[in-house]
Amino acid sequence: MNTPKRYTITAALPYTNGPIHIGHLAGVYVPADIYARYLRLKGQDVAYICGSDEHGVAIPMKAKKEGVSPQEIIDKYHTIIKKSFQDFGISFDNYSRTSAEIHHKTASEFFTKLYNQGDFIEETTEQLFDEQANQFLADRFVVGTCPKCGFDGSYGDQCESCGTSHNATDLINPKSAITGNIPTVKETKHWFLPLDRYEDFLRKWILEGHKNDWKPNVYGQVKSWIDDGLRPRAVTRDLDWGIPVPLENAQGKVLYVWFDAPIGYISSTKEWAAREGKNWEDYWLKDDTKLVHFIGKDNIVFHCIVFPSMLKAHGDFILPENVPANEFLNLEGNKLSTSKNWAVWLHEYLEDFPNQQDVLRYTLTANAPETKDNDFTWKDFQAKNNNELVAILGNFINRVFVLTHKYYDGFVPTPGEFSAIDEDVLAALKAFPTTIGNAIERYRFREASQELMNLARLGNKYLADEEPWKVIKVDEERVKTIMFVALQIVAGLTVVSEPFLPFTATKLKNLLNIVFCKKDKGISWADVAEKDILLQPNHQISQGELLFSKIEDSTIEAQLEKLIATKKSNEQENKQTSPQKPTIDFEDFTKLDIRIGTILEAANVPKTKKLLQLKVDVGMDVRTIVSGIAESFSPSEIIGQQVSVLVNLAPRNIKGIESQGMILMTETKEGKLAFVEPSEKVTNGKEIS
Repeated sequence: MNTPKRYTITAALPYTNGPIHIGHLAGVYVPADIYARYLRLKGQDVAYICGSDEHGVAIPMKAKKEGVSPQEIIDKYHTIIKKSFQDFGISFDNYSRTSAEIHHKTASEFFTKLYNQGDFIEETTEQLFDEQANQFLADRFVVGTCPKCGFDGSYGDQCESCGTSHNATDLINPKSAITGNIPTVKETKHWFLPLDRYEDFLRKWILEGHKNDWKPNVYGQVKSWIDDGLRPRAVTRDLDWGIPVPLENAQGKVLYVWFDAPIGYISSTKEWAAREGKNWEDYWLKDDTKLVHFIGKDNIVFHCIVFPSMLKAHGDFILPENVPANEFLNLEGNKLSTSKNWAVWLHEYLEDFPNQQDVLRYTLTANAPETKDNDFTWKDFQAKNNNELVAILGNFINRVFVLTHKYYDGFVPTPGEFSAIDEDVLAALKAFPTTIGNAIERYRFREASQELMNLARLGNKYLADEEPWKVIKVDEERVKTIMFVALQIVAGLTVVSEPFLPFTATKLKNLLNIVFCKKDKGISWADVAEKDILLQPNHQISQGELLFSKIEDSTIEAQLEKLIATKKSNEQENKQTSPQKPTIDFEDFTKLDIRIGTILEAANVPKTKKLLQLKVDVGMDVRTIVSGIAESFSPSEIIGQQVSVLVNLAPRNIKGIESQGMILMTETKEGKLAFVEPSEKVTNGKEIS
């Protein structure tokens, strides 16, 4: 598109079922904030929008676990999350919540318009149902084995291991997350958005229109989905928490969170526009607006296929120009896990590192998981602080302040004639806003952060080469020029560091007695690239102060010890005996038909990590069984193995293979899988009772 007149920037709505950790910042909110701050410094019209997602299935699950109401949960975590964002300088123009009245109204109107246009199909389908809890098991109320990668802890809507989205009924060996029971299947009526209707549109818009400008990880995942063939996706759920479906014949049903949540961007924009006296439609309906979604890779499908299809069906809205999704951030070599407390929580970070938000922002940016999963380590955090922020950026700025006050009482000196070196350095300074800006506009924030550090390196090298502390003894006039040039670099750093290090930039701005982006005074992003002088002679600066402090080894060791304690606690918890499952009747037990069988053949299921396709002789016949044991056993070593088989389990289609039973497994004290087998060889088909 041509140069946009305005920008709508959205950041994924966080679930209000827990606080925010470093993975959230690295994946979504810091890159989005850098982009928004950069655009504002350039004088662009920006609406940076977000809010709490308060209708996910995780909310009532958390409420049940804590014995409180869902409303108490969302109020608690909305407050914590919003404060964390504020504490880390995430500069949303509006941070709303999907429980707000304006959102309920907006989402309901959106659904109604599509319904009246005939954009939904109504279907009665079979869904998992927990008899004991007397409710359908939507999304995260059910867990089981992922049908794609074989991960045992997959949720009903998405696998956290491979990122694949699916339906709860696709899971292998599903269990209710409420009671632990094996669910039954029950009919229910829902409304579906027929994504297959939009396949041609999506193929042309994304696969042809954005092949060269969208990130490979985003484009590749979208292409895979489209090439596999799109299918209708439910937009309603059987739940008692959420936005009620606005139809008379839909009692007990709410809007599916992935229909409701992205509409939250629109309702949050409406809230902001009403408060600021703007027209929200300019930011969502006008072709001269650029819409950009910042998300994590687990949200790619919803923001690149589902939401655009919704917008296309509605007919009025612009489509995103880009969806620069990041990959995942790990912690010390292990996947971040809320349930296992394997995380660095933002509110806890500030307790241990007060007023050091920029150190974390910089580390997460310099090590951002832009094209692949990356690892946060405390040693790297220490190195980024000590070797870059302290030794390069902080060192240069501190020396300039100290020398300016020592030689000129804090006034910018009047320069003499510029040498060739001075002119080269000032020219190099002018080039950095463009270099950094180009990287930001290509969503390469790691690259942009390193260019920022290269500008500080330029300043350090200039001082080291020109040695004003020596030259002052023989040529005071020359030192005035050296310090004048050094101060111009400091001013430039102050401006271009603001998207990355907002707290540091604010501190520097105050020390330099300047302002940003004001007419007739102050310094803008364009000024750094265009003006010969940023700080005029005789301009007074304040006494400097250390911008960053060295982080000692003992401080880092304390953080590592906390993680070691968490790891040991998790291991101990895993060793504990699982609690008894709900009581069943004897008649329920007698329904299980478990028999001894022998594995005749075994082979890996293509494109999966954990699944084996087995041929098992169970006496009465030979069964094909798909089992998630490939990471524990190779096919060759289990040929001839006798196993216990649940033979009267209803067949399930797994990766295109009909599985006709279940192999019973147990776990050793070392955490390894083991077969439930007879103590001596017995006849195939022998019943276990």
